[in-house]
Parts: sequence; C-alpha cells; structure tokens
Amino acid sequence: MAAPSGSRLVIYAALAGNLCIAVAKFVAAGLSGSSAMLSEGVHSLVDTINEVLLLYGLRRSEKKPDTVHPFGYGRELYFWSFIVALLVFAAGAGVSAYEGIQHIRHPEPATNHLISYSVLGISIAFEGASWWIALREFRATKGTMGYFEAFRRSKDPTTFTVLLEDSAALLGLGFALIGLLAAQLLDMPVLDGVASLCIAAVLAVTAFLLARETKGLLVGEPAHPSVANRILAVANTDPDLRNANGVTTMQMGPDQVVAMLSAEFEDDRTTPQIEACITRIEKAVKAEYPELVALFVKPQTPEVFRARRAALGEPRPSP
Repeated sequence: MAAPSGSRLVIYAALAGNLCIAVAKFVAAGLSGSSAMLSEGVHSLVDTINEVLLLYGLRRSEKKPDTVHPFGYGRELYFWSFIVALLVFAAGAGVSAYEGIQHIRHPEPATNHLISYSVLGISIAFEGASWWIALREFRATKGTMGYFEAFRRSKDPTTFTVLLEDSAALLGLGFALIGLLAAQLLDMPVLDGVASLCIAAVLAVTAFLLARETKGLLVGEPAHPSVANRILAVANTDPDLRNANGVTTMQMGPDQVVAMLSAEFEDDRTTPQIEACITRIEKAVKAEYPELVALFVKPQTPEVFRARRAALGEPRPSP
C-alpha cells in the first residue's frame, strides 16, 4: 500500500536540507577547528543517512503480501526506523561525545568565527524550514490529540522521526552557537567542547525516544480503537450474526492492519450459512476499511471472549 504523500514530502525536505547543511558544517569545521561545528556536521550527516533509510523502509513496506510474508512488509518501515534510532545514538551521540571530551582535554581556540557563524545561521534557516514542514504534517495527522499523546499513539514513524530529528537539530545548533560565542568572548576554548557534549546529550535523548516508540511498533501494537469500532459496526449488520463480541487488532504498518473478530452466530445456522456469513463480513469490512490486510472471524460465545480479555488484562468491552 502506498505511503501517504505527506510522509515522503517531510523526508525529502529533511534530506535536501541536511545534505547541504552537512557539507557546509564540515567545511566550516575544517576551516575553524571548532569541535561543536564538527559535532554538528556529524549530526547532519547522520540525519541525512537516516532520511535515506526511512525512504528505503517506506519503499520496502509497500511490497505486496506474498507466501513468505502473507501479511505484507509493513513492519519493514518500523525496523528501519529502529535502525535510525540506533544510528542517532551510536554515530551521532557517540562521535559528538568523543569530540567534546577530546576538546575539553586538549582545548584549542577556534578560528574563522565569521564562517562558523554564517554556516550556523544558514543551517538554522534550513533546519527551521524542514522542521516547519514536519510540524505541519504532524499537526494534520494528530487531530485533537496533544503533541505528546499523538507521538505515543502514532503508527507512522516517518513524520515523528523527522520532527524529532529536526527539533534536536535546532537545539543542537543553539548549543553550538552559544558554545562558539562563549568560547570566543570569554577566551575559553574549553566551552566549545562543552557545547559538543550538550549536542551529544540532545542526540542521546532523541535516540532513546525514537527507540522506545519504534520498538513498541516493531513488537506489535493494536490499531486505533476506532478501527475495531468500525469493524464491529459493519459486522453487526449481518442477519446471520447474533453478536459481534469484539475485535483484536495488530498494526502491521502505517496503513496496514490485521484483525480478528470474535463472533457469535445464530444457533440454527448451518456450516455453509456460517461460511457465507463470514465471507460477507470480510468483504463488507474490507470495503469500509481498505487498509485491512486480513480479517479472521472466530466463532465464539461472549463468555469465552470476555474470559480471554480478562486473562490478557484487557478492559471489558462496552455492552
């Protein structure tokens, strides 16, 4: 299934900005000798690689189901998003921390400050534009939820990954600017190294948040409750069904869901009638919710279904 066009727009905007910024930062770091600027260059390079990985994950997740992966490849996006989190921590935070420690132990004054400040200013403009595009897309998908709740409940890691990365980038640029300015005005080059450590801390926190959220998606999370409610509403319209007890869902990708419907059929229905009922329900549900990869209908009494939910620690379904 095709990913939302907004997700790709966010990633392409971030990719273009980070690639240009990374080159400029490395040039400025080489000319000025600034540790904070080098850390920011590594930061932008890691972000650029991350955007490439997210685009690759999006493309892989759109592959159609086959005999090897009968429920599709949607979780590939979650896997590559988790790899992004690891890269932010290992390559981003790790290298920045190393550079900061080295500069604190062996401080050297930075030179060519005008170049560094110019690059930082341009970087803030590019990152700000990318951040605004990501924020606008995130706002469009979060609905009435707050930002933190939307981040926790989002099933599409592309938008919130880019938004977090761009937020971390703007914060890192702020630390780099403050560190360079303080080191120059106070004649304390060690502050440049301190700024690198601050950038490393920002990247480490970002990596932790990304890893925590993508791990949950990778292991398996239920779809939004509205999906189950829509399936129940459609199923309950079938005349051969006495009661739709409840639905268990699993998010397989940003727009791919697998569901299991617990249903109680009328006692006098024959096996062919039950099979025909199940077929009708599957067609009706998929017509209402095309993102559904598969729907399994399990004949079950309400008592057995409630006992199963209680064993899982789930709340009882609404009467």
